[in-house]
Amino acid sequence: MKQKLTQLLAGVLTGLALIAATPAQAETQPAVLRIGIAAPATGSPPVYSLGGIGIARQKGWIEDAFKGSNTKVEWYFFKGAGPAVNEALTNKQLDFAFQGDLPSLVGKAAGLKTRLILASGVRSNIYLAVPPDSPIKSIADLRGKRVAIFKGTNSQLPINRVLKANNLTERDIRSINLDTASSQAALITKDIDASFGGYELLRLRDAGKARIVYSSNGASPVFTRQSGVLVTEDFAAKYPEATQKVVTALVKTQQWASDPANYDETLKIWALQGTPVEHWREEFGPELKSRLSPLFDPFLVARYREAVKDSVDFKLSRSKFEVDQWIDRRYLTVALKELKLENYWPAYDANGRAQLAQR
Repeated sequence: MKQKLTQLLAGVLTGLALIAATPAQAETQPAVLRIGIAAPATGSPPVYSLGGIGIARQKGWIEDAFKGSNTKVEWYFFKGAGPAVNEALTNKQLDFAFQGDLPSLVGKAAGLKTRLILASGVRSNIYLAVPPDSPIKSIADLRGKRVAIFKGTNSQLPINRVLKANNLTERDIRSINLDTASSQAALITKDIDASFGGYELLRLRDAGKARIVYSSNGASPVFTRQSGVLVTEDFAAKYPEATQKVVTALVKTQQWASDPANYDETLKIWALQGTPVEHWREEFGPELKSRLSPLFDPFLVARYREAVKDSVDFKLSRSKFEVDQWIDRRYLTVALKELKLENYWPAYDANGRAQLAQR
């Protein structure tokens, strides 16, 4: 009798143990994975195809990484760019975010618990456009002029660096905070004298509605824009396997887009949002590998360190922090090893000139 009671009790305890284990096992994969993009999508249904992360979305490669699980991947696009993404992160509405260096570090300095886990969209150019009949011929001519700047985005720091190189600051110009679409409209109507922006200004140039008087293309890469992918500390701690899947999928995507064999298809995918292929060729040149590198090489780390310093000096952020402690290389290291890409991308020195052995 005693033996039967012992066996019965053991069976009950085993059953309880299995029941208790079920919720923990279910938590190994998230029910929902929320990705925020610091840029608007276009059309209905929404199309976002820019950069490596845009290609991953068009191809469904992040979703493919979670096939066989119950994880649903949700995408969110923000017309308000980086600042709007930071607001969503503050409200715990996102798990991953793709945004530029300035908004991501401003959020970190303000207390957002994020980790920088992947470079994506580095060395992007900035342009300065003016009306076709404008007397402005260079950056130096902007003193006292009405100039559109999309503030809080990753273009603001290189714009400030370009101004500083020409003995100007934002205080020397009449800077106006306008998003991309608003600044283009204001430039056409001549409600502003000039507008800083990205490759989208090339369309106004070709339409005869603007003249480009400055481009960082061909200039020092310290005047270019940098972007990366963040994960919240809470999500990474709770779902390290899912975090790894996302990073590996994005590294695989950036390798695919970097391959010369896929150059034309990559540009066609990017053109889905309205920027013609010839403008992508002008922006990127004949190869994509250096611009689609996921590496935290000496150049990118130096840019983020400089961004932390400059954001305080230009009064865009109130506090500094250690960039090296913010960057989490673990997931990238695993992805590069798994995909056998340890030596695929070149690494550059802090000035973006000398090629180094990959680190």
